[in-house]
Amino acid sequence: MAETSGDEGPTVVTGRAQQRPSVQRRLHPLLRTILVFVVGALFGAVCTFFFVILKLPALRPVAPVVQPSAPPRVAVPDNTPSSPPATQPPQLRPPTSTAEPVSPPDTASISPGQRLLIPVEGVAAAQLTDTFDDARSQGRRHDAIDIMAPHGSRVLAAADGTVEKLFNSERGGITLYEFDADQHFVFYYAHLAEYAPGIVEGKQLHQGELIGYVGSTGDASADAPHLHFEVSVLGPEKHWWRATSINPYPLLTGH
Repeated sequence: MAETSGDEGPTVVTGRAQQRPSVQRRLHPLLRTILVFVVGALFGAVCTFFFVILKLPALRPVAPVVQPSAPPRVAVPDNTPSSPPATQPPQLRPPTSTAEPVSPPDTASISPGQRLLIPVEGVAAAQLTDTFDDARSQGRRHDAIDIMAPHGSRVLAAADGTVEKLFNSERGGITLYEFDADQHFVFYYAHLAEYAPGIVEGKQLHQGELIGYVGSTGDASADAPHLHFEVSVLGPEKHWWRATSINPYPLLTGH
């Protein structure tokens, strides 16, 4: 213990008491701040805990309940029956054909203002014989007419057109296929002895132009030279080997 003196008299101050006020003044605000922080943290933790506990069921995802879907309803007008009456069966449309119709033309339809010319020079219409429906080997039909003429007779273009194909076949021998000017018909000349000079595929022909000579090549008899002449209607694909034969006899004679 120390003793001091002054105007106001002696004052007894111990060493521990002399330091306490200074320490309290320094620690009191700091402790209060810490205490407030700790209390606030604890209060916040407690509140958060209770919030999580109380709200936990609400936060869990709930699986949606799928209801079976009903088929959509189709609205039917009041004035339209839902099904056709028993006495009125549904009408069926006939199938639409895209194939080009083939019909035998008359003699004036080969080319505008032009009739077919008898394709062998010197042969008259009265000398022709209709052999279109005559039977041939292996159940075939002739589908042409045979124009009998001496060997070497001049064969002429029956109409204006184009030489489409020159061909040497086993049955037809030396043959020529001509498309008419409109490429609607193909004219077939067979059993030729030879072609006329200058006849090539693609050549433009005029009616009456020389194209070859009568012979007996192919399966024709050497004792009966003739021109096998055939007229066919071309299809949309324009294949000279695939066409619909028509009888050339009325086209040449006008009957």
